[in-house]
Amino acid sequence: MSDNITNITTEDLQTMSGKEGLILQGCGGPLQEWLNGVNGLLTESGILLDGSRFERASVFQHDGLTNLLFPFEGVKLDMGKLAMWRLQTHDQFGGTWLSDYVPNRLEGFTQAYSPQKPKMDLAGMDGNIYAILGNASMLLKEAGMREQIDEMFKRCEASGSYDEALSIISEYVDTELSAPPIEPKKTHKKKGKSAHER
Repeated sequence: MSDNITNITTEDLQTMSGKEGLILQGCGGPLQEWLNGVNGLLTESGILLDGSRFERASVFQHDGLTNLLFPFEGVKLDMGKLAMWRLQTHDQFGGTWLSDYVPNRLEGFTQAYSPQKPKMDLAGMDGNIYAILGNASMLLKEAGMREQIDEMFKRCEASGSYDEALSIISEYVDTELSAPPIEPKKTHKKKGKSAHER
């Protein structure tokens, strides 16, 4: 395995919510040649811009196929041209976007685990921001979230007002000012296979 090619699992893909990349399916033979070949093809097609190239790719197995993920982070692309290239070469490479592959083939992205925020009522506190910070710190420590205490203090010290500091504290502990939790969207697995996979 080349240093530029990383082995990942389909479970790793499911944690990549918010990221994007190009997935090519059914990549047989030496994977480094695929990386070099794709860089060459996309450069010639005017898709990779200003000397940009994919320095790394990730390989994973699914449904008996070896697939490569080319992440878009740090790569300058003409997305319109890439979208056209993907459609034109789909029968050859089975190209799809990471954001399409995971919901359609892997039952969606998983939500990263985050510990339950401790609850703290601001009502009745005396308006002393340091007393409120002390209270929030004690609750975070009890909840096993010690690493967030320093971060909360630094952000509050850099804040411009009492209200801003309260908003910051409300990101770490659940107060009357905290935003309601976002319900994760449910994605449905589509049945059937593409022409490339049949």
